[in-house]
Amino acid sequence: MAERSFAKEVEKLRLGAGEEFAGEGILAITKALLQCGVGYVGGYQGAPISHLMDVLADAQDILGELGVHFEASASEATATAMLAASVHYPIRGAATFKSTVGTNVASDALANLASGGVTGGALIIVGEDYGEGSSIMQERSHAFAMKSQVWLLDPRPNLPSIVKAVEDGFELSEISNTPVMLQVRIRCCHVHGHFIAKDNKRPPMTVADALEAPRRDTGRIVLPPASFLHEKEKVAKRWPAAVDFIRKNRINEFFGSDHGSVGIVMQGGMYNSVIRALQRLGLADTYGDTDVPLYVLNAVYPLIDDEFLAFCEGKQAVLIVEEGQPNYIEQAFAAMLHKAGRGTRLVGKEYLPMAGEYTGQVMLDGLGAFLRAEAPHLLPGEVRAPNKVGDGVDTADLINVVPGRPPGFCIGCPERPIFAATKLVEQELGKHHIASDIGCHLFSIMPPFELGATTMGYGLGPASASAFNSPDAKRRSISFVGDGGFWHNGLTSSIGNAVFNKNDGVIVIVDNFYSAATGGQDILSSRAGNKTKSTKHPITEAVKGMGVKWLRHVDRTYDVGKMQDTLREALTTEEKGPKVIVASSECMLNRQRREKPLVDKAIKGGERVIKPKFGVDEDICTGDHACMRLSGCPSLSVKSLEDPLRDDPVASIDQNCVGCGNCGEVADAAVLCPSFYRADVVHNPSRWDRFLESARRAVISLLQRRRESRRLTFADA
Repeated sequence: MAERSFAKEVEKLRLGAGEEFAGEGILAITKALLQCGVGYVGGYQGAPISHLMDVLADAQDILGELGVHFEASASEATATAMLAASVHYPIRGAATFKSTVGTNVASDALANLASGGVTGGALIIVGEDYGEGSSIMQERSHAFAMKSQVWLLDPRPNLPSIVKAVEDGFELSEISNTPVMLQVRIRCCHVHGHFIAKDNKRPPMTVADALEAPRRDTGRIVLPPASFLHEKEKVAKRWPAAVDFIRKNRINEFFGSDHGSVGIVMQGGMYNSVIRALQRLGLADTYGDTDVPLYVLNAVYPLIDDEFLAFCEGKQAVLIVEEGQPNYIEQAFAAMLHKAGRGTRLVGKEYLPMAGEYTGQVMLDGLGAFLRAEAPHLLPGEVRAPNKVGDGVDTADLINVVPGRPPGFCIGCPERPIFAATKLVEQELGKHHIASDIGCHLFSIMPPFELGATTMGYGLGPASASAFNSPDAKRRSISFVGDGGFWHNGLTSSIGNAVFNKNDGVIVIVDNFYSAATGGQDILSSRAGNKTKSTKHPITEAVKGMGVKWLRHVDRTYDVGKMQDTLREALTTEEKGPKVIVASSECMLNRQRREKPLVDKAIKGGERVIKPKFGVDEDICTGDHACMRLSGCPSLSVKSLEDPLRDDPVASIDQNCVGCGNCGEVADAAVLCPSFYRADVVHNPSRWDRFLESARRAVISLLQRRRESRRLTFADA
């Protein structure tokens, strides 16, 4: 169950020639694939490209009508290997995944695909996740394109440019027999706009057609002696073909004046930010028209020598706007200028940060500093005053004013009690080396849990603890892996590795029924039915199949006591070999998405519905706050009392509570706190409900009056 349904939006994919398509960048990419006659699509979800997989999943009826095969791949390597269908057959194929973490996983398949080359167009849509809002290590996909000699497109963030980039990508791939990467940043994925649609095309050859007429060309198989000729073909044939196509079809664009003393060269994805900065400097209007010469690289690899040198003609300085480090583009253009003996001064990171996201303020500061130094006559008088790069809001001041807000688990998350139990066990047995993994459970490294020492890749948590499998060790390591990571890579790389090497550590598989961190997509062990996928395959059966002997399954993680007991047993048992705990409870976000509409419908329909709510009795709460130290739920906070005799704030639960009960569970497990209570809110109560409520209120009122009477009597005495 994905976090968002595109069931209504995908109907726009049926629009024909001449009709206006309006929507999001993700939808535009899908429409472009269909207009280009794509034959098959695969991929693995991950921000900012997750929604593309969700769109394709919701559009399977439309894909089926066109004879387009789609599958949600097991990993990025699977998705890239799928493009092998374009090696021998003239079928256009596409794969999609998340930036460097995806290309890391896919690099083996990508290298082989790029070496042998393709016959049909092969397009890899990479959701570039670089910058302060990213959830991954800060690297760029650009290096993978250079390493494997595949071409990299980086379109301007507007729908017509995105659609054209998809079309250009397939044609470029076919003409040069080379896979093409299409890089789209988060703003590109979610930008809204419109373009004039074309008719969808049924692929001239489908994958079913290919099976009826098998082909093979040993020259495209990565095996000596052909593999030694692939490198020569890349340089002598494919590269010139790509350069010629990019030049003739004007993939790169020029804006602004044909003449000027300075110019700006940028990645296509940076265009909107550059124009916005120029607008704020008074050098561009609201339509993007500017007198500053701009060279926009919609193709950032390979670069076109003569285009760049022609752009530099007559300019004393050119600024390269290249987000991220290393500055591959700047280095390449500097080499071109040097070899050509040109005197144009090339600058980039002197005015823009070496690394980090080029936000609006960063771009404004960098372009402003460049123009003040190299062409102050262009700037209106009121913006000529010098200022330092980075002027504006002081980050240090913000840190002092705005409280830190570390990322954490969602309200009611079933993973929170797992780590509460881990903390409690560590209080008993001492600290352990804990290896974390990619996924929601990685939030355990943050307060209040502060668990975990490393995270080495999706599904590699247990593998990253494998070095601690020492026969002399007196304490076992603990490692975590999510169900998404388990099926992606962990089954073999972590579980299989632990079994084979007789690892004695404890492995906790966090099973929340979905690939929750990437948007709640179904996986093999999802418990919901899926009409196009095979689900309901228990993780426990897969683990047994790998040879694990010590296996425990906790089917309700909110039972902190049981989680605690199971962890203690795993850490203290005499049995050797990997100890695997499968901790299962449904992702609360997905559960709420599934149940809330049904509950709301029932309430509106007049049905009797009971919704649990939890609270804290202020008279009983001591202000110990152990519930927060072992929970961290966003709905659990503190509240100051008006009682002058009680200085410590007490625990308080706000209206966002979803009634999971975890706060009370951890309090009971820690110190047997009696201050938590559960109240059942009854919607559309029956007559019996109303009678019971009246009776309760009457009894409570009687007891309160009696207590007050006794208090007054005692006070008078």
